[in-house]
Order: sequence, then C-alpha cells, then structure tokens
Amino acid sequence: MTGRNPAPRRSYGGRSAQERRAERRERLLTAGLELFGTRGYAATSIERLCATASVSTRNFYEEFSGREELLTTLHAIINERAGDALAAARAEGSGAGLPERVEQAVRVFVTVTASDPRWARIAFVEVVGVSAELEAHRLGWRSQWAEAVLAIIAEAVARGEAPDRDHRLTVIAVIGAVNNLVHHWSARGQDVPLDDVIAELTHLVLAVVTAPRPNAPPDAA
Repeated sequence: MTGRNPAPRRSYGGRSAQERRAERRERLLTAGLELFGTRGYAATSIERLCATASVSTRNFYEEFSGREELLTTLHAIINERAGDALAAARAEGSGAGLPERVEQAVRVFVTVTASDPRWARIAFVEVVGVSAELEAHRLGWRSQWAEAVLAIIAEAVARGEAPDRDHRLTVIAVIGAVNNLVHHWSARGQDVPLDDVIAELTHLVLAVVTAPRPNAPPDAA
C-alpha cells in the first residue's frame, strides 16, 4: 500500500463523467424516438441521430453498436412500460369482474403504447423485418404478451367466467387484432375517441375469450 489518495474523478460543470454519459445516452434515446417514430428507421442515419442528440459519432458507439441496437432498446422500453402498467392494473382490479378487468388491461396497453404516435410506430411498424435478430426480439416480446393474456384467461376460467379450452390460438389472434387497431388509431392522428377504441377492443377480447370451443357441440362448451 502506498498510502496515496486516489486521483479525483474529473467533472465538467459539476457533473461527473458518468452523469454526462448518462445524459448523452438519454439524448440518443430521445433522438431515436423522434426520428424512428417520425421519419422511420430506414430513413434515419447515425449521423442524423448524432446531430439531433448533439453527440459525436464516437459517443454514439460508446452507447450502442449501431442503429439496430438503439431501435431494439426503444422497443424494449415501451414493452417494459406497458408490462409494468398491466401488472399494476391487474393487481388493482383483482376483485373486479371479467369485463372490468379486460377493459382496464386494454386501457393501460393502449395508453402506454399508442398515446404518443412515435412509440406506436416503433412498437408496431419499425421493428418488423429489420433483421433476424430483431425479429427474434420482437417475437420474444409477443410470446411474453401471449403468456400475460393467457394468465388473465386462466384466472377467468378458474372463476367460471370463461370456458376451459385451449385459448392459445385465440390469444395470438387477439394480439394481432389489438396491435393493428391500436396502430391504425394512432397513425390516423387519434381521430376516434380513445374510449371508443378501448370499448371496441374490450368487446372483441370478451367475445373471443368467452366463446365456446370452435366447432364444438353445445354440450361440449
């Protein structure tokens, strides 16, 4: 041991290097949201991202390996926010009936993913078909959403609110319908009241979840 004090960490304007790096990363995320969510992923260069975020290209590559990692990060952020909101809504409405629980789940999903059209475009459009790696990431999130919906249905089955049948194909169909309608609503400038969109999606989900097994005789429902 030498007994010498460690060299002080450099700071700029009262901010540490770590704080400045975190700020640069946040600016890049904000720039990615704006540019990917308006111009589109394919039309956005790293140079444009850096200029919008006021960072250097070197700083960009300190945070992300490329545009695709930035897009993947943004997609994960919006899905994590929606997942957290759904979990909170389920906990809060655990004692409600199925229509109320479905309505609340739909409301939080739509509010988080589509109230800002930029997030909706990233979540439902820009991540599709970019690469095999990003497609695997997207399908991984879809599987997580399928499991979340199946958990809601299993709860409804246990309460006698829905028939006990294989709902897996139903859930995939519901996810596709919800995503497409939410994106359609957001991309059109939200020209339909949000409550109307939520009511339509709630009706759709309840109809398919509470329906008997397809092609089953009445006594087999």
